[in-house]
Amino acid sequence: MPECSLSAIRGIIFDLDGTLYVSDPFAATIQDTAVGYIASLKGVSDDEARSLMTATRSWLSEVHDITPTLSAVCTELGGSIRDLHALFEARLRPEAYLVRDERVTALLERLSRRFELALFTNNNRALTARITGYLGLDGFFRQVFAIDDQWLAKPHEMILDHVLNRLGLAPAEALFVGDRYDVDLRLPEQRGCPVYLSQSIEQLLRLEELLYRPSP
Repeated sequence: MPECSLSAIRGIIFDLDGTLYVSDPFAATIQDTAVGYIASLKGVSDDEARSLMTATRSWLSEVHDITPTLSAVCTELGGSIRDLHALFEARLRPEAYLVRDERVTALLERLSRRFELALFTNNNRALTARITGYLGLDGFFRQVFAIDDQWLAKPHEMILDHVLNRLGLAPAEALFVGDRYDVDLRLPEQRGCPVYLSQSIEQLLRLEELLYRPSP
């Protein structure tokens, strides 16, 4: 993130999964649930569905030159984002995997004093509320943007414009924080937003140090 862009930031837009918490077992459970969905849709075994999804992900990556989302893989295979997330909502139990980290809660509390904080996730609103509530994070976000608002997954130009317009932020004023560059950050950066890649809680905590670094 360029030093010169820091002073213009008025809002911080966080991704959720893999950014404000990291849980490989829960991420694996999400993938397994999607595999079961595709297996049922295609009438194949879970192993066959997993291989099919891996091949589709590879093909989409080659065609579009970005890492595809789980939603993109499932829809390419004939699935429905609505049906997939209905299954997520019914079957996923994030409470069994997640652990509250008071360092993250304290970070958001401090950042919320200076910046408008928002959440922008490819998760659905019901699961998002359960996750943020369980982790003690739900009181810090002035607005939450979830996949079931318009059933469009990021990266998507129209959804990005919607987020910026709703927040009343120019691109230079909106810092995007996420763990997947292609999904969370590439499009905002192309639009002129500052971005911060965070793939661990330790990286997330260093964001504050960067934002409050004195100007040279």
